[in-house]
Amino acid sequence: MKKAMLVTGGTVGTGLATAERFAKEGYDVFITSRSAERAQEAADQVAAKYGVFAKGYGLAVGDEQAVIDVFKDIDSLDRFVETVVLNAANMGFGDDPVKGMDFFSVPVAEFQGVFETNLVWNFMIVRQAALRMKEVHKGAIVFISSNTAYRAIPNRSAYCASKGGINAMSKAFAIDLGPYGIRSNVVLPGTIKTARWVKMGSKQIVNGELTPIGDISDFEDIANAAWYLGSDQSKNVTGTEIHVDGGMSCQLYPQVLNTLKKEHMERMGQEN
Repeated sequence: MKKAMLVTGGTVGTGLATAERFAKEGYDVFITSRSAERAQEAADQVAAKYGVFAKGYGLAVGDEQAVIDVFKDIDSLDRFVETVVLNAANMGFGDDPVKGMDFFSVPVAEFQGVFETNLVWNFMIVRQAALRMKEVHKGAIVFISSNTAYRAIPNRSAYCASKGGINAMSKAFAIDLGPYGIRSNVVLPGTIKTARWVKMGSKQIVNGELTPIGDISDFEDIANAAWYLGSDQSKNVTGTEIHVDGGMSCQLYPQVLNTLKKEHMERMGQEN
């Protein structure tokens, strides 16, 4: 069977960049999305660009039978999903990415929905992949988590907690699946230059001014980390995490605050 990779939420942004990164290395590619049409369009784009086989699937959150059917179809194509990248996520901000989910008013069902996608659904996908991986004693699971698992942001408690859960679940998978030659690791991005981030304009919460390195991530930065963890380049790496956030997580506070404080003190001095 020919080796392949599967990426969830692979039609745009980080997911599509990850699919392309693996296709560039000769992997056949399977892409999932809530929309079967968009998934196939992305797959066709990857196939045309890199000359690999690619197929898209529509996959509804929480539908275990649909997950089973996807992997059975991949079996019928004589492909082995050697790497799974769990990129799709419920972002946990409700209808407004600026306001997020208000602690006192968010419906419990909406809060639960974040965990249903980011933990339970990921488990369903990993289990189907791992059933195949253990037969050949080889496989890699890569979760796209978030640095907010460690550095919480306002009104995103469900999202932050679910990403922390992903980190813990990956470590548990590393223990449970390691004896079968299956590795499990996590990429923790910071802010990424998504279309939503660009659209926020002056309302952007984080930009390069706040990171030690002076920039936030492009899609390819995350895809390169996923490639490392999902390929044999990291064959003895499991149960670990890679931060890709321009150093945001390593600092006690953004150094720009020193400049802002100095400017504030100078203004106060002039007013007095």
